[in-house]
Amino acid sequence: MIPFMFASGVENSNPTIAHGRIRRDQMAECGHYDHWQRDFELARRLGIRFLRYGVPLHRSWLGPGRYDWDFADRAFGELRRLGIEPITDLCHFGVPDWVGNFQNPDFPALFAVYAADFARRYPWVRLYTPVNEMYVCARFSALYGLWNEQLSGERAYVTALKHLVKANLLAMHAIRGRQADAVFIQSESSEYFHATAPEAETIAETRNLRRFLSLDLNYGRTLEPDLRSFVLDNGMLEDELRFFETHALHEHCILGTDYYRSNEHHVDTDGSMRPVDELLGYALIAREYAERYRLPLMHTETNRDDGPDGEACAWLAKQWALVRGLKRAGVAVTGFTWYSLTDQVDWNIELREQRGVVNPRGLFDLERRIRPVGEAYAKLIADWNGKLGAV
Repeated sequence: MIPFMFASGVENSNPTIAHGRIRRDQMAECGHYDHWQRDFELARRLGIRFLRYGVPLHRSWLGPGRYDWDFADRAFGELRRLGIEPITDLCHFGVPDWVGNFQNPDFPALFAVYAADFARRYPWVRLYTPVNEMYVCARFSALYGLWNEQLSGERAYVTALKHLVKANLLAMHAIRGRQADAVFIQSESSEYFHATAPEAETIAETRNLRRFLSLDLNYGRTLEPDLRSFVLDNGMLEDELRFFETHALHEHCILGTDYYRSNEHHVDTDGSMRPVDELLGYALIAREYAERYRLPLMHTETNRDDGPDGEACAWLAKQWALVRGLKRAGVAVTGFTWYSLTDQVDWNIELREQRGVVNPRGLFDLERRIRPVGEAYAKLIADWNGKLGAV
């Protein structure tokens, strides 16, 4: 049994930009490598007992079967000593230089070996997100041209997505082979597309269907005809579709849903889109995902920049009210996450350039001073911990 999980996370995105010349390592840019022990102690001080946390893949995975576990040994050892359970994030938007990028067809099998070796080294770890936000990673890397392979086409997007999902599935099987009690919390962006005019309805609804593709493949759901045609027209093979249908895992799975104020989009008649600040809101969108996959749900990421009017604290209160509303409506919500523990850098521009802009959205700032939302989250945890049941 897992108690209701009040979580945060250490931001560990590490995609490359500038055609591989620059690595956006958020653990480095946010000071975690210098302050990791202090960061864990800060989480513990707030009452956080679950932490989304990832080994820096590009630093630990040196080649096939070759690893540098030095930092991971120290960090995971300290988490265990403090009684903080990691939700272990193995791949967060980037791969080592020797792998290349997400167009590499060898990536899934190679990654499965890495996952198995990680699970063998840390047999006490039981919570995993093998590949974070597969939908977002594929879009930004192969459809929008921002990260990693920096391609911009539907065929490249489908290729990246199928490799990411296959890597995730193979890793889950490999981990379960070493840790029978492993639980997989699949963090994925929960999104919605709103047509701005009747002529934009078809475009918006196409995107509303395609937002499910990563999870449909991951959980072996039979694709709707339009989705099936889309992936087959863009290079996926019938055998590959059958692989996803026959290798899906549902046991020990929790559907992680990430939601920010930018997760809803206006879609215009020419196909262009722009974020729109929370029209439907997390609860309605998350419930749609929960009903589609029939799995327990967790709110795995949210935040809002701090401001003079207490925007971050108001956002925390609202998201928490929506989570409790979902539970009251009978949705099996298993946890809540303010992401991340500290402020971030350049996420206002999706890491596409190195500007060094600090985004004030952490529970602590980069000097490790607590923000008002950190104090509010600590009180929320103290008030509600142990009162929401277990999974």
